[in-house]
Amino acid sequence: MVFERLVVGELESNCYVLKSVDIGIIIDPGAEPDKIIAAASSLEIQLILATHRHYDHVDALTEVKKATGAKAAIHPLDWLHTFDLKLQDGQIIKFGDEQITVLHTPGHTPGGCCFLIGTDLFSGDTLFPGGHGNISFRGGDQQAILKSIKERLMVLPDKTKVYPGHGPGTTIGQERSLY
Repeated sequence: MVFERLVVGELESNCYVLKSVDIGIIIDPGAEPDKIIAAASSLEIQLILATHRHYDHVDALTEVKKATGAKAAIHPLDWLHTFDLKLQDGQIIKFGDEQITVLHTPGHTPGGCCFLIGTDLFSGDTLFPGGHGNISFRGGDQQAILKSIKERLMVLPDKTKVYPGHGPGTTIGQERSLY
């Protein structure tokens, strides 16, 4: 699997276009639908995943769904009417020769999720280099995000690469000392 990171919108959200041969999955279509659609144009988009419901991660969803014909999935605690499928903790999504494991990681939002593919973790706004996501929005919960990170993410191997919802990546090993 390979992927392309697109920085989109005024809050510079990371949107990821995952590629496995000629099929793709889009994670967090936050803004600039034309940019996302162009990056995915050579792929048959199998699914659109959202790490959480905040506008800077889903604002381009309607246009991207229309252009690709793909269904969109999010955790039920973050449900919005533009989604088609509900993700469950531990769910396995087949993607080419890969498997995506859904990790429910509440705290930034009640339905926040991370997506694990081998040693690649797409963490949305749960984990960033140097700390966790903002918990000051409605539904944010300091204790929940710390529990999610400690119990769900810090159990992963040090070499696990973390691709967050904004900014550059990190690894679990680099973040372990904070938790």
